[in-house]
Amino acid sequence: MEKKIVPNHIAIIPDGNRRWAEKKGISKREGYAIGIRKIGDVLKWCKKHDVHMLTMWGFSTDNFKRDEEEVSTLLGLFKDNLGEAIESDNRNKKELRVRFFGRVNLFPKEIQQMIRKAEQVTSGGNRKYQLNLLLSYGGREEIVDAVNSIITAGVKKVDEDTISRHLYTRGVPDPDLIIRTSGEQRLSGLMPWQSCYSEFYFCKKLWPDFSKKDFEAALAEYGKRKRRYGK
Repeated sequence: MEKKIVPNHIAIIPDGNRRWAEKKGISKREGYAIGIRKIGDVLKWCKKHDVHMLTMWGFSTDNFKRDEEEVSTLLGLFKDNLGEAIESDNRNKKELRVRFFGRVNLFPKEIQQMIRKAEQVTSGGNRKYQLNLLLSYGGREEIVDAVNSIITAGVKKVDEDTISRHLYTRGVPDPDLIIRTSGEQRLSGLMPWQSCYSEFYFCKKLWPDFSKKDFEAALAEYGKRKRRYGK
């Protein structure tokens, strides 16, 4: 029987929470909360299909430009869910490692401390799966920060490996498949360096409506493609 081709690393742009909340006549907070809970569903689907790494874009640097109430709502939800993640790791099989990438120093100190705690408590043991959360993340900012890091290190000659080693995601394999929901067909700054040879899949559904069937459709489409890596 032919072996099914499955991506090792999937990155997702979970777009459409606000539009979904508006369509349903509910608050933005409730829409975002449902969208955040969806991450747990996707992790289960990844495990079922033997996808070992999931990257989710949770909060971009551009999100700080939104109105103060909405930003406060998002930060409050992050705080609540980080606390739950830390408690959950102590109850479960400790299969999942959680990491955060971005300018997390822009968050309130309390959230920064919770981020470090979540990374610490999920770092031990032989973790089979990894969830990467992009918070206060922008693709251009990541490259700018990498260049400044290289300059600070006094590197005289720069190649692709040098840049990769100074990105937020150093040591993390590039995404094999990138999924964006809501029908928008652009990356909006998601991992511009790392996505050079990634496959893209665009789903018309808003993020809270994204289902297991939609996820499996993305995997099926990926399995049909032949990756050439520029060759």
